[in-house]
Amino acid sequence: MPVPIVKQGDVLVASMQEALTDRALLDLRDRLSDQVGRFRARAVIIDVTALDVLDSFATRTLRGIAHAARLRGARTVVVGIQPEVAFAMVQLGLTLDGIATALDLEEGLALVSQPRREGAGDGR
Repeated sequence: MPVPIVKQGDVLVASMQEALTDRALLDLRDRLSDQVGRFRARAVIIDVTALDVLDSFATRTLRGIAHAARLRGARTVVVGIQPEVAFAMVQLGLTLDGIATALDLEEGLALVSQPRREGAGDGR
């Protein structure tokens, strides 16, 4: 089942409801990249609240989504990383360098509604 992508104004919100196969992650990457251009989105929010694990492939794919979105003019925020997922990521050395994160969807929407500061990238 594909991850639903909802358009809210000029923001795309993708909410992962279950752990995804590698193929489903790549499909999400491709769909988001396409929809950023088609809908002229200025931001992408990826909600991972329902996930109890983010493995190395998922982490790399999230970074790839964020970098591709940035190249197309949109910023990316990952929201909802659970505490145990964050601890596991730290233990495994997995990072989301260059990607903004927020506690939940509400905070993520507030973050993307703030104007970008000169020289400030996603999470840098």
